[in-house]
Amino acid sequence: MEPSPRHETKASHKQTAERSLSTPLERLPGVGTARAEKLIRLQLITARDALMHFPRDYRDFSGAHRITDICEGEHASIAGNVTDVSSRTTGLGRQRFSFLLACAGGHVRSVFFNMPFMAKRFAVGMRVVIAGSAKKSGTIWEFTHPEVRWLSAGETASGSEWLAVYPLSEGVPQSLVRTAVQAAIAHAADLPAEAFPEEMLREKSLLPIAQAIREIHCPSSHAMIAAARRRFVYEELFMLQLALRMHRSQQQERRSAPAIAIDARLDSRIRARFPFEFTAAQRRVATEIAADLARDEPMNRLLQGDVGSGKTALAAYAMLAVVGTKVPATTPHADASPPLVSQRYQAALMAPTELLARQHVATLQRMLSGKGGSVEVELLVGGQPALQRARIAARIADGQVGIVVGTQALVCGTAKFKNLALVVIDEQHRFGVIQRALLQQGQADPHTLVMTATPIPRTIAHAIYGDLAVSVLDEQPPGRQPVATYRVGPEQLEKWWEFFRKKLSEGRRGYVVVPAIEESKRDLASISSAFENLANGPLEAFRLGLVHGRLKSKAKTAVMDDFRCGKLDVLVATSVIEVGIDVPQATIMTILDADTFGLAQLHQLRGRVARGATQGICGAVTESATESIPRIDAFVSTTDGFKLAEQDLLLRGPGDLVGTRQSGAPPLYLADLLRDASVVAEARRDAIALFERDPTVADPKLRRLHELIQRRWGEKLGLGQVG
Repeated sequence: MEPSPRHETKASHKQTAERSLSTPLERLPGVGTARAEKLIRLQLITARDALMHFPRDYRDFSGAHRITDICEGEHASIAGNVTDVSSRTTGLGRQRFSFLLACAGGHVRSVFFNMPFMAKRFAVGMRVVIAGSAKKSGTIWEFTHPEVRWLSAGETASGSEWLAVYPLSEGVPQSLVRTAVQAAIAHAADLPAEAFPEEMLREKSLLPIAQAIREIHCPSSHAMIAAARRRFVYEELFMLQLALRMHRSQQQERRSAPAIAIDARLDSRIRARFPFEFTAAQRRVATEIAADLARDEPMNRLLQGDVGSGKTALAAYAMLAVVGTKVPATTPHADASPPLVSQRYQAALMAPTELLARQHVATLQRMLSGKGGSVEVELLVGGQPALQRARIAARIADGQVGIVVGTQALVCGTAKFKNLALVVIDEQHRFGVIQRALLQQGQADPHTLVMTATPIPRTIAHAIYGDLAVSVLDEQPPGRQPVATYRVGPEQLEKWWEFFRKKLSEGRRGYVVVPAIEESKRDLASISSAFENLANGPLEAFRLGLVHGRLKSKAKTAVMDDFRCGKLDVLVATSVIEVGIDVPQATIMTILDADTFGLAQLHQLRGRVARGATQGICGAVTESATESIPRIDAFVSTTDGFKLAEQDLLLRGPGDLVGTRQSGAPPLYLADLLRDASVVAEARRDAIALFERDPTVADPKLRRLHELIQRRWGEKLGLGQVG
């Protein structure tokens, strides 16, 4: 808020002080304490919160249409008085409630089926606005299940042509949110600081902040909805891109990393440890990684590729290069003993689950065994006994351990590295920018390679991971076949289990994935009941094992080891096996209650049966074989992870792709990274151009922009010293 001019009166000072973006909603007219307590469920506490609670949609509730304006199948909004209400049961046993509305030009009817509670909400004499599409029923236009806006005494129908529809939470009605937002607009719509100077607003055709706030909540026209929305989408994407550029620049200019030179000899030694040749895509990305590692500024690279494309092999390549490089000798202090052995750099790999961490350790130990290497690989996870973790941590601190594989324990203060040169983070979306930063220790910062098997369209990846260079593995290893995927309805389940048993009898191993550990209100298959039903039913002739997140580490490891070595035929598991579990002989999977999983998760699960030369088979069991379930339809139709990633974004929205929700950073308020792809690209170009002209955003005209970036992103991205 701008400081008051010196000549203002004391009363004016007081009035200005009372108007604040931080004013609690309970103090605003029409809200009050009881309503404000409900709004907390939506995290709406202050006037600022209400102003930034943007509509998810709009409805034409002007009530301006006349009967002569109605066209069948087209949206119409009619205002009028209720003149008759009726409830009855149809011949088919359906409950039917209707009311007659007297409006401009005659009467229309609204009909609701199997909604008996509606009868209590209407009475003759009420004034309402209905909105929806109508069809002719005899001589009268009839609206089926229209949206309804009840008008209070004296309220005009056309207060706003477009009525905002807000995201809600249980127990918080639209009317309450609208009341809070309108009160916040009246109180503080002109208080938010304008981020952009006037010339930039003109150049980019952006609405000023105060106008944009009013238009996005109370639009004067459909065109102004688009204009207001564009203002906010551009602003948040522009600021995020600029913040990420600052973050990256700070890393490059103020931090130094060990330069790891991968010459032909080292490259040859490393590749000899792999039992296969790299694909062309792997060779291309290995070259990109080697170029990054050779520089003395920290690598920050995002490696994305479909399930089974060979990301882990590239991570191993980078880690072996690091631990194969000696730390340059330094002149010892007079009172210090020289090191007995030359030190080598260290690498850390952070995995999202303990199961995956243990698998990475086993893979690396196999690669390093019997080849004359002396690199030690250690596991560091929260499930280990405290004394064991302490012993491992001491050896890490002494530089004795070359590669450390772990979970969150790596960033919870346990591990202190002596010569950390590389951090690999598996499944970037499970972690955040802050957790990456916590692994930067000592005077030199490690290189960072983050990986994801949930592909993101490149435009979006650049928008979200602007501080990372992006590499894409777009090729599968030779011999890999797409997994044959089927939807299995209740009537096909018996035949599916017969097919599943046949494949097991042929020597395959399989998974049965269950969505819940315990019985839930939704009656999802619980892992305990599923295991019992399978063991005493369709899979009684086979050896079954059980794995879920609540099993203790030793028990989980024992079951997985038995499954890998063939002592078990089927692993019944929750989504704990979603990432990285690699058992090439396991090539058939059944996913129970498949419609309860997200599309990306389904694809990750399916990847468990795509690890070998034998074609994998996956059955997605749903309650119905015919009902359209978009994510199941997409899952069955393609095994292309990039196509599924785009479909997933369309179905669920981008969510918190910035990867910092775990660390408390705010998500994007309004931007839809697919729908707003052109604005994403424009904001990124403009942010890069501004950064190149003014890297610290020191221009006095950009003071407010700099302040807003610091407020929102400064602490999260370590921008405190920038500018």
